[in-house]
Amino acid sequence: MGLKLSRGPVKEKSPLEFTRVHILTYFTTNSYLRNLVSKKRRRLIIGGYDLDMSYISDKLLAMSFPAERMRAVYRNPLWQVKSVLDMRHPDHYKVYNLCIEESYDPENFYGRVERFPFDDNHVPSLKMIQLFCESVHSWLSLDPKNIAVVHCMAGKGRTGLMVSAYLVYGGMSAEEALEMYASRRTTNNNGVSIPSQRRYVKYWSDLLSFSKKGPPEVKLPQEHSRELLRIRLYDTANVDSVFFVVSELQEVPNEMYRPSVELARGCCRQFKKGYCRSSSPRYYISHVNCDSEEDEEVTDGEEPHLVVQMDTESSIIDEKTCLDFYFDKPVRVSGDIRITFYQKMIGSRLFYTCFNTAFITNGLLQFSIGELDKVGGNGRSISGPDFSLELLFGPACSKFGKFLSRDDLSLS
Repeated sequence: MGLKLSRGPVKEKSPLEFTRVHILTYFTTNSYLRNLVSKKRRRLIIGGYDLDMSYISDKLLAMSFPAERMRAVYRNPLWQVKSVLDMRHPDHYKVYNLCIEESYDPENFYGRVERFPFDDNHVPSLKMIQLFCESVHSWLSLDPKNIAVVHCMAGKGRTGLMVSAYLVYGGMSAEEALEMYASRRTTNNNGVSIPSQRRYVKYWSDLLSFSKKGPPEVKLPQEHSRELLRIRLYDTANVDSVFFVVSELQEVPNEMYRPSVELARGCCRQFKKGYCRSSSPRYYISHVNCDSEEDEEVTDGEEPHLVVQMDTESSIIDEKTCLDFYFDKPVRVSGDIRITFYQKMIGSRLFYTCFNTAFITNGLLQFSIGELDKVGGNGRSISGPDFSLELLFGPACSKFGKFLSRDDLSLS
């Protein structure tokens, strides 16, 4: 006689559980919410599926995040993405995930997944762009049938930056690449809309040199350290103080992702007519070991050059309301920098900007309101018609520096 095994009584699902299952099934098979979330991004309708994905070229496919569970209600359902890719490009696709905030099991795509994560609405390091372009080029070169599938969360900003960078790597100008991405990915030609992301595509273009054959040579800039002396918001309205945080992307050993690390914070306050910060002009003195940013080698025993820079104010400043912050001790910044401005120190972000110190060509960086990132209603409400963000830096290649008054220097 055999032993009979009983599974016991099967627990019936409650009406509430049935309702939840039916709702989830309905929304994952109905594309209404996904169309709503994708806004002006082009969609691909194939095999009965309606997906947020677009061919930028015959080798590059951009899409939003391939989601599972509840997120699949309003993003591309992962199983549908896999089904379409298997149908159109069996064994010939590789997925590039740019998200830091979300991931999935690479085995969903047979292990052909590579991650290049960086923050949403922000920029990657130039080194990451290089590694991404070299990886895509290597994959596409393996077989003429291969394609690269690139996504972030929405499949627009970060995806657009990296896809455009690869198009530049293939020989396009930065503007041509950004325009091609915008026209192929969106219905309103509004592709990469964040100014800093567009700025980094142009940075990348400046680092490439092309020969007749093969991929371009990449000349990443050496570390260029600069000293941030002053932050000014020129032509402000309806505000008497604005907080800021200066941060730097910091390399982590054996990690692709570079977190943003705070270097300094403070509050820009109103510069009032007739106000003088000290009884005498201030000067900035630096010892530099090169005459220009292009000079990189220093001869042993060479005497450093002394550079004196006067901290001047233009008379036109009295005609506009300005918010200023002067660093008592200059903040040394290097590489990829982010400066974020807040109405209050906690929350209420106004706008931000990202830049790389290697591309500062003189002592002053200026950003108009249209060159700042994520400027909302609060940010525009404090901006006058001639508004600009001004960042004043000390001389390039300085080893150290400090503020000095006229009495500290023997100047005639």
